[in-house]
Amino acid sequence: MLTEEQKEWYAEQGFLVLEEVFPEAEMAEARAVVEEFVERSRAVVESDAVYDLEPGHSAEHPRVRRLKDPCGQHPVFRRLGLGDTVLDIVADLLGPNFRYQSSKLNMKSAQFGSPIAWHQDFAFYPHTNDDLLAIGIALDDCTLENGCMQMIPRSHRGPLYSHHQNGLFVGAIDLEEAGVEKASAVSVPVRAGGITVHHCRMLHASAPNTSQRPRRVCFLEFTAADAWPLLGVPDLQTFHARTVRGKPVSRYRMSTMEVSIPLPKPERQSTIYEIQTAFRSRV
Repeated sequence: MLTEEQKEWYAEQGFLVLEEVFPEAEMAEARAVVEEFVERSRAVVESDAVYDLEPGHSAEHPRVRRLKDPCGQHPVFRRLGLGDTVLDIVADLLGPNFRYQSSKLNMKSAQFGSPIAWHQDFAFYPHTNDDLLAIGIALDDCTLENGCMQMIPRSHRGPLYSHHQNGLFVGAIDLEEAGVEKASAVSVPVRAGGITVHHCRMLHASAPNTSQRPRRVCFLEFTAADAWPLLGVPDLQTFHARTVRGKPVSRYRMSTMEVSIPLPKPERQSTIYEIQTAFRSRV
């Protein structure tokens, strides 16, 4: 699926953009499903197992910033995210044996979509090694104006930063405090039907949506089969069932690295949006 040049770029830079992966008809179908979920959110008064709601959400003005577990919520997202098109790309980067970890659909609605502060995904789910990545399927054109992702190229080769403040896991870092040059950040636009791929240690963020156009992206996270989650596994059978290519393993690969466990979290906070409300930047 990927060329040698694309695989080398990912290894060196820590991210990849692939345009025209999915046809417009499939993106239109997915967007229609998202609108159905947003319409149903009028009956929801607080974030729950399906919705993460924006501040100011109401029945009259529904504001949803995340649909949780879209692959578990609707077959359209299972077909897009767990079909051979995506899995072939993941196999080129993680090898023949890997697990599907989770999915989420992040929405930045026109003029009020929430930002996400700088962070590394690995801080939220540390494993025994860092062969983990995220695929982002763009349902809309993602531009600088509507909050496309921003990344620090090659930061996946740098340190694992602390995402704690005052003894709490806040899911974000202050670039200045961490000694990272923000000027090195690049915007990563992608058109509807394209995808982004980024390494779990990639420093990335996204700005609020200041445009009249929505920005909706379905993210899927995958891990090498021999990466064991340091927070443990509640049920081994379910864990192994998430192996979407190859076979589960019984021996796990260890990398030498210092890792902060993402605990304790702020009270009653579960998604990155909620967790980052406790983050305080010096800027």
